[in-house]
Amino acid sequence: MNYLEILDSYRDDMLRTLKDSVAIPSVKADPVKTADGELLPFGRGVHDSLMHMLGVGASMGFESHNVDNYAGYIDHKVSEDKASEAGTVAIVGHLDVVPTGTGWSRDPFEMYEKDGYLFGRGTADDKGPVVASLYALKAVRESGAEFKNNLRIILGLDEETGDVSIDYYTDRYGHPDMGFTPDGDFPIVNGEMGIMVFDLAQKFSSVPAKEDLRLTKLTGGVAHNAVPADAKAVIAGDSKYFDAVAEKAKLYAAETGYDVKARKQGNSIAVEVKGKAAHGAHPELGLNAISIMMDFLGRIKFANEELNDYIAFYNEHLGFDLHGERFGCKFEDKQSGPLILNVGVANINEELASLTVNIRFPVTYTDVELATGLESCLKDTSIGIITRAVQKPIYMDLKTPMVSKLLNAYREETGDTETQAIVQAGGTYAKMVDNILCYGGMFPGEEDTMHQADERLSVESFFKMARIFARAIYSLCCE
Repeated sequence: MNYLEILDSYRDDMLRTLKDSVAIPSVKADPVKTADGELLPFGRGVHDSLMHMLGVGASMGFESHNVDNYAGYIDHKVSEDKASEAGTVAIVGHLDVVPTGTGWSRDPFEMYEKDGYLFGRGTADDKGPVVASLYALKAVRESGAEFKNNLRIILGLDEETGDVSIDYYTDRYGHPDMGFTPDGDFPIVNGEMGIMVFDLAQKFSSVPAKEDLRLTKLTGGVAHNAVPADAKAVIAGDSKYFDAVAEKAKLYAAETGYDVKARKQGNSIAVEVKGKAAHGAHPELGLNAISIMMDFLGRIKFANEELNDYIAFYNEHLGFDLHGERFGCKFEDKQSGPLILNVGVANINEELASLTVNIRFPVTYTDVELATGLESCLKDTSIGIITRAVQKPIYMDLKTPMVSKLLNAYREETGDTETQAIVQAGGTYAKMVDNILCYGGMFPGEEDTMHQADERLSVESFFKMARIFARAIYSLCCE
């Protein structure tokens, strides 16, 4: 049998392995130590998931290695006489999952099949694709194909929350020569926009008197990479101001249609805004509660002129813009489209104002160009930029041999020659591991249920992605 026929014979085993993997609640938790002093840096559940997958790899006859409980890998190496000329192809997946949240129809850690779908946390992100990759490798090996390159499946353990795991691995073993992470979309993601996260911060030089009209607190949002659905401002001062603030809120809501309400709260008045949450990579799908709040507060004259200037700056240069139109960074290229801007978190009190901004910039631009544009807007203000994180963009031309081979594997299996390669705003392990791209396992037109209640993976897609991965392994390692 050829490797695709062999792979098809594993379908029951694939389902069992995925079910066993989903049954392990591998949500990152605080580090723990075992009775003999062994550190489990991401908690017991994540560790158990790693040991399970390494055990599956070992049972198949592969070399399986635990990297100090921070990561793991499963190897298939070329014969010794070819070792000196062989490169390393990597498939980089992750075994941690996001918390379950609420709204599940059944136990999220008990995979079940219904209406052609496999339900359970991690089925789509990323345990299903990892299992598909492992069985694809097994099928190609058992077909007797001669490997010219080594194949390593790298298992990350905190992709949903950070990069500690994969950095620990690359610090010790370096980067592969080529490969992919099955943690996104088909036919292939050949580029990922750069990401810069920063605070727009200003310290206020003085605090107004208690009887003056003051903004004592403004909070909004939960994460830089999410459109904030809520914002709340607490306004204090002499009670004579409160009726006017409440009336302004009522008029503003009527004029704009936004959900803005004001109510008395002790010796102050609270203004609450409701927006609509969305991922920071797609802010057009949400409504930013912070931007609504700042627009409303711009109609109030507070005693602190520095605060008034800060609010005015926001409304003049950010506002409801999604592409940096007035913020010195209206960048765009044909590969990526326009820059994407999201103000995710607000924290303002009487001493300090801080807004956390997430910007995804096109692949042909640099973080230096972005910073230069932002600073040009800030040069006449007292507002500073505090950089939190920078991820440089990645991009590979479609003519690159690896990209061409991966695309061909997808097209040969699916017959889909119309869907084009993607440059995406999100970030995957392809940003953290050199020479790899995001490749599958979600197919064009499929509903994305990752991170949601009733996360699910089509049974057909599970087996189809495995066949694509097998074709890709054969092309990258054996041809």
